[in-house]
Amino acid sequence: MIDANRLKILTESAKYDVSCSSSGSTRANRKGGIGNASIGGICHSFTPDGRCISLLKLLLSNRCIYNCLYCPNRAEADVPRASATPEEICELVLSFYKRNYIEGLFLSSAVDRSPDHTMELLIDTVIRLRKVYRFNGYIHLKGIPYADKALISRAARYVDRMSYNIELPSEHSLKLLAPQKSKESLLMPIRQLATEKFVFDQEKKGKHSTRFLPAGQTTQMIVGASPESDGQILRLSEAFYRKFSMKRVYYSSYVPVVHHALLPKKCTGLLREHRLYQADWLMRFYGFTADEIAGTSENLPEEYDPKCAWALKNMHLFPVEINSAPLEMLLRVPGIGNLGAYKILKARKFSSLGFEDLTKMRIVLKRAKHFITCNGKFFGSENISTVKTMLALEAHEEKYEQLSMFSTPETSVSALTGQL
Repeated sequence: MIDANRLKILTESAKYDVSCSSSGSTRANRKGGIGNASIGGICHSFTPDGRCISLLKLLLSNRCIYNCLYCPNRAEADVPRASATPEEICELVLSFYKRNYIEGLFLSSAVDRSPDHTMELLIDTVIRLRKVYRFNGYIHLKGIPYADKALISRAARYVDRMSYNIELPSEHSLKLLAPQKSKESLLMPIRQLATEKFVFDQEKKGKHSTRFLPAGQTTQMIVGASPESDGQILRLSEAFYRKFSMKRVYYSSYVPVVHHALLPKKCTGLLREHRLYQADWLMRFYGFTADEIAGTSENLPEEYDPKCAWALKNMHLFPVEINSAPLEMLLRVPGIGNLGAYKILKARKFSSLGFEDLTKMRIVLKRAKHFITCNGKFFGSENISTVKTMLALEAHEEKYEQLSMFSTPETSVSALTGQL
């Protein structure tokens, strides 16, 4: 069994990878309190039906042959080193699972000795879990760049999800900050898995056939360690969704855990990360393209969310009439989300809708009223400067935090549905 000291090193070393949905919290326990989010080891992910599940998150080893400047586990870093064997990790997973601490595993590793050696150890771990211990829980495996293609394919048959982090948004920044990696070394396995999954899904026969990456792929980009704009980052994300059917692109705001002359000295800040996630949501669920959200050299505005920013740039398209506008246009109205748009479509088949009806549907009218009419009536402001000020003030009042059980109905709907 892994001793407490090695476990601490391997879980702490894994906490900067956000590809499993949550990590990096600094909320430590206080005297008399319960729980501690600042200790590495447990992260959370979500099932298709919305359940939040806990994952054991650790590295197989934090000994690395690479020297990526932004990485706390880089070869030249003066940090405690540790490794675990596949058998030790299997025993730990089963021990935690039986105690109901976790429902699954997020397993990664620094590149120890060589890419193939490390990938073989990772595969050995997941095969032992599946075949020897008959573990049927969720497994997310972070792949190793430059590993043999056959190893990549084999791993995908035993895990639910794999991720290869693209790390930095451009090849130039990758060469500068991670010279031992290349754009192709990161894109090749992503492309390979996307192709093999497509072929497998087309050829599989019956429900008892072997599964191949049922939860797909994710990737992660560090935001702020290099000078790329939000527009460049969003175009790269759009390409991942379109070409590789990526499930999620995660954005990690840069934190200066490593000091180097080529790296910024300050944190990027969570607001920029938050705006990128909002823009990502618009691309995945609202039909927006990266070109519409931000120009190639543009950053997203901090004053208000990307949907409001788009609407303010395109005021010639507004206001739209709630009782006749098509779905595509309703989805582009600030304050009307997916659920709200479909409620409007359904309700207006039976009667004409007014502002009071939208209130009952919990449409965010303090945003939407500037961009809509109901039966020809307009209750917003016609002065674009006033609209900008009101939207900026509203955004300033927002708190980007976990949904409370006692949140107001308006904030609850927005947080649950991602309504922008």
